[in-house]
Amino acid sequence: MTETVSQQGVRDAPTTGKFEARVRWLVRHFRKEWQIYVLMAPMIIWFLLFLYKPMYGLQIAFKDFSIFRGIEGSPWIGLEHFQTLLGNDQFFRAVGNTFIIAFLSLAFAFPVPIILALMFNEIHHRIFKKMAQTIVYLPHFISVVIIAGIVINMFSPSTGVVNNVMGMLGLEQVYFLVQPEWFRPIFIGSNIWKEAGFESIIYLAAIAGVSPTLYESARVDGATRWQMMWRITLPSIFPTIVIMFIIRVGNLVDVGFEYILLLYQPATYQTGDVINTFIYRQGLQGAQYDMAAAAGLFNAVVALVLVTAANALSRRVSRTSLW
Repeated sequence: MTETVSQQGVRDAPTTGKFEARVRWLVRHFRKEWQIYVLMAPMIIWFLLFLYKPMYGLQIAFKDFSIFRGIEGSPWIGLEHFQTLLGNDQFFRAVGNTFIIAFLSLAFAFPVPIILALMFNEIHHRIFKKMAQTIVYLPHFISVVIIAGIVINMFSPSTGVVNNVMGMLGLEQVYFLVQPEWFRPIFIGSNIWKEAGFESIIYLAAIAGVSPTLYESARVDGATRWQMMWRITLPSIFPTIVIMFIIRVGNLVDVGFEYILLLYQPATYQTGDVINTFIYRQGLQGAQYDMAAAAGLFNAVVALVLVTAANALSRRVSRTSLW
């Protein structure tokens, strides 16, 4: 018995020593870099309180939740809410609209910041470049409520600029925001106008990191500015484009809940109702918190699958990935 205990102690000694060494290393590292951890503390606390702590409430997606009985007192019902969602025509319509709007935004909105960054890089007049950048960046800093108000006024059937111009041209005036077929073009187009300029900053920063010697060598060889853009600038910022694409794919199911909520109305539910607005109506307006939690969990799982697939595809094709 004594021999067995002794052998066990010998086997455990290296493991214990490694653990103590790691603890000592962490203590020394914290003492040396404590200022960095103090600066990180507010962000870590914010994540813990507002992102990780609320995950405890996800269990109501699997319960017959009642606000009077609370989370602990509500009985478990398993996947019943998910079965209800899969049999709900409005939920399937919201899922379809979410992906249609997301993929249209990806196709039309994602290239615009890249094109703007390339255009700004070709402007050499300093004052004009700053003025152009300021004008393009400005809409990002305007509240989405104000943007929605501007869009509603622009497309108003009576006082809107668009309908007034159409009337001057002899065309029939249209109430665009109650026409389902016009909701997506208006939503995507106004989003491009609002965000494309600000998103181009990332690509401008990537372009600024390209070595000037590459352009000098190309200029000596007689390359035009168009050829330098295609052969040097774009390939150099391609890793940045891939990373931004992966992030964009991860946010596909998040198509601007607040903006859609401000623009859409029952007449445009057919093309404008998305998963997040469905959750809002079910959870807050309908007080079906458990059903809304189930829809939200479904939304999060789809987003996780999309970003994981995009990352794996990018790693295989371009050898650039987030992880």
